[in-house]
Amino acid sequence: MNVAIRRLSTAAPDFSDRLDALLAYESEVDGAVQQQVRAIIDDIRARGDAALLEYTNRFDRRSVAAGAQLEIGQAELRRAREALTDDLRRALEAAAARIRAYHERQRQETWTYTEADGTVLGQKITPLARAGVYVPGGRAAYPSSVLMNIIPARVAGVGEIVMAVPAPDGQLEPVVLAAADIAGVDRVFTIGGAQAVAALAYGTETIPRVDKIVGPGNIYVATAKAMVFGAVGIDMIAGPSEILVVCDGGTDPDWIAMDMFSQAEHDEQAQAILISPDPAYLDRVAESIGRLLPSQPRAGIIRRSLSDRGALIAVRDLDEAARIANRIAPEHLELSVADPQALAAKIDHAGAIFMGRHTAEALGDYCAGPNHVLPTAQTARFSSPLGVYDFQKRSSIIMCSPAGAASLGRLAATLARSEGLTAHAGSAEYRVTDAG
Repeated sequence: MNVAIRRLSTAAPDFSDRLDALLAYESEVDGAVQQQVRAIIDDIRARGDAALLEYTNRFDRRSVAAGAQLEIGQAELRRAREALTDDLRRALEAAAARIRAYHERQRQETWTYTEADGTVLGQKITPLARAGVYVPGGRAAYPSSVLMNIIPARVAGVGEIVMAVPAPDGQLEPVVLAAADIAGVDRVFTIGGAQAVAALAYGTETIPRVDKIVGPGNIYVATAKAMVFGAVGIDMIAGPSEILVVCDGGTDPDWIAMDMFSQAEHDEQAQAILISPDPAYLDRVAESIGRLLPSQPRAGIIRRSLSDRGALIAVRDLDEAARIANRIAPEHLELSVADPQALAAKIDHAGAIFMGRHTAEALGDYCAGPNHVLPTAQTARFSSPLGVYDFQKRSSIIMCSPAGAASLGRLAATLARSEGLTAHAGSAEYRVTDAG
């Protein structure tokens, strides 16, 4: 099957412009969507449960009469877990154990140090009191996202983890509920869309107000998260999934074609790019793409993704490949080369780096251990994967001894007067006098 995937070369004079065009993603939200989401948020804030029930019944085609009917109890979560096939339950539990073990290493602890005059400085680490996890519902079932969002919060010591998942027509995927039980969620509510985000952000009679909202969703969910940011924290506004593969030509081209498919199948806006210094290898991967695509159930989505946003890029050498990779700053970066450690040392911007020929990106999506919630749309230049640190707060600790108050007070007073803030200076100087 022929797939119209563009070919670029760094040797071409227009390469930079063509790469910019390839990476461009229109993230502006339609004005009508913004207006609708704003109206929903304002209504939830004004009317609480009454508005939440109206939107849930309208958008999810349900007949919920009271807020209490939105919650799923722990017993139902356990039953969903017990009803799984043995293979699926063991797989979810094994993935959860690996994710937990990895994230345990991220946990930060309170620290202090004492200066010579007895002044104590440090940092106090405190988990969030309550976090909200949004999980897409309907025909989609993403138990892996449940694990990736809840487990870091649990490891961080969050006091209460609240999950929101829509139930169109009253239907829920049992595997999602089972994953929530395995991950250790505290409460689950069958709400979705912008109304769920608003309820989590501001609280209703039934839904507790949270301190931070994490988890993926559609354009209405993403828009709502952006609008409530400030009232609550959010993880990120995620764009379409991305994979960039750098290969020296030594990996089976069928493997690389399938790696590109693994992200392209998410949706038509997903981006899959291959970079290689071997033009003949790019031809071989293109042949693999055409031959393997018809066997894929989501072939139509993959074809559109590769045609609209995919590319095969020829570079002069792997050093240039690393420079292009840093410019792209991909969500997922595969280094399918003979010496991945050496090449990884030259990478500054990537959400996750998959090193070596045998490390498929899909392993990171499910069970390797690191989080699969990653920065997209070149935001890996300044953002990081979701982790335990997203559910912990840092407070500075300052405790002056009398001698410390005297020496620091004199410094502070001098600096405060240079800024014209005499009350600041006076406040510091009172302690100087008291300390002698």
